[in-house]
Amino acid sequence: MKVFAENRKAKNSYEFLEFFEAGIVLSGPETKSIRIGGISIIDAFAIIENEEVIIREMNIEPYKYSEQNEYNSKTPRKLLLHKKEIKRLIGLISTKGLTLIATKVFEKNGYIKVELALAKGKKNIDKRKKIDNKRVKKELKEYK
Repeated sequence: MKVFAENRKAKNSYEFLEFFEAGIVLSGPETKSIRIGGISIIDAFAIIENEEVIIREMNIEPYKYSEQNEYNSKTPRKLLLHKKEIKRLIGLISTKGLTLIATKVFEKNGYIKVELALAKGKKNIDKRKKIDNKRVKKELKEYK
C-alpha cells in the first residue's frame, strides 16, 4: 500500500471516531498526477448530496503532459461507497458536530482510494491538555 498524501494537521484539530475507505472518480491525467505526488488533502472534507458522497477542497495538480486546457484543480469529486455505508453516514453526520475529513490518499490493489474519518472537532482546552500531557511525560522521562 503506497500512501500519496496524508493529512497530519487533522490529527491535532479533530478527534477521529471511525474510518471509512472510499474510491474516487478520477480522469486519466488526474490519476497520473496523483501517482507522481501532485495531490494535497490538507483542507479536504466530504459532504453528502442526493445520497452521493462528494469530496471538496482536494487539490490535484494538473498533469504536465496532459492537454487539458480548462482544468480546475479543486473540482469536487464523487466518492464511491456502498449504499449501506452512505445511509449510515447520513445518520451519523446528522448528529451535531460530526464531519467527514479526508485523512489519507493511498493505492490499494491498483486503485486510488481515500481514507475518510468521521471526526469531531477538538476544543482549544483539549488541545492544551494534550500538549501539557506530552510536556509532563517528556520531563518525567528526562528526570529518570
